[in-house]
Amino acid sequence: MNSSTNPLPGVPSVESPFFRRLFDPATTDAQTLRVARDLHEHGFAVIDFPDGQIDELAEAIKRDLHGEFDWDFWRGDGHRQGISLRVQDGWREHEAIRRIACNEGVLELLSRLYGRRAWPFQTLNFPVGTQQHFHSDSVHFSSMPERFMCGVWVALEDVDADNGPLVYYPGSHKWPVYTSEHIRRQFTAEGERPTQAIFEPMWRALVEAHGIAPQYFHARKGQALIWAANLMHGGAQQRDPARTRWSQVTHYYFDDCAYFTPLHSDLPLGRVEYRQLADISTGLPVPNRFAGADIPPSQVNAAERAQLWEALEAGFDAKAYLRANPDVAEAGANPAEHFLSHGLREHRRLK
Repeated sequence: MNSSTNPLPGVPSVESPFFRRLFDPATTDAQTLRVARDLHEHGFAVIDFPDGQIDELAEAIKRDLHGEFDWDFWRGDGHRQGISLRVQDGWREHEAIRRIACNEGVLELLSRLYGRRAWPFQTLNFPVGTQQHFHSDSVHFSSMPERFMCGVWVALEDVDADNGPLVYYPGSHKWPVYTSEHIRRQFTAEGERPTQAIFEPMWRALVEAHGIAPQYFHARKGQALIWAANLMHGGAQQRDPARTRWSQVTHYYFDDCAYFTPLHSDLPLGRVEYRQLADISTGLPVPNRFAGADIPPSQVNAAERAQLWEALEAGFDAKAYLRANPDVAEAGANPAEHFLSHGLREHRRLK
């Protein structure tokens, strides 16, 4: 798509101020247009998952994963504590999970909606409701340009008010993407790696200030919800712990971006936790790119190494490392630098 058609290629088509130009009813099929309008206006859209064997896939996933969970714990203390159960990246071992993640119909639809090729990078499978505080995925999975990430949640059984429906706040995807500089925190200077709990008071205040009421998705088996990266969403309480609520989430990125974790980054300080990921559908690594060019792997690795060094130096006993490794001392090498470059890989003693 050239600049005369889309003057802002660095903004997802469904969130672009040129939305009407990009999704002209005269040239856009009815299904794509309906989903695009819902995402543009509300930040989410519901579709029927485009696989005629979704029932069989759902049953295979339930059968394969059932033994992965401590059901007695969850139905007792775990449920009351708001804990959920999940399997991350089950696509590595289970073909049914991979097939849902790599569905060609979903990939083609997302690619049309965002104006760039979509590719899946993570799966999460839940046997019960997440009971998760509402949040924006943009603090966890972000991109440069921003917003080139989305999620697709697929109901693997019927969901109602009692077994933990999704909760979301329509229109919240239009808010700015808030990160460390907006709440005056240096995430990479925290004593421990921060979690989204840092943002939760601010998110609650935003919802109250905007007066947005939550909506709940009571899905039937085989329905899917597509949501934008910055949409506030979570999981409602599961009222009936005796029931299940099987579902799969697949997270998708889009080509020609840099991929990183804002929650563990401070961009003005040059501290970027890049994500080095593979496309589940091809098994191939996807390069981090900026403005049409690859970011050199050395730069991606250097950013990661710099953060590791800072974290290491905070609790690294340089003298003890040199005593345990006299060859390093004799060489006059910087002990922290040596450990990161060689010692970690060589399983060197720290003391």
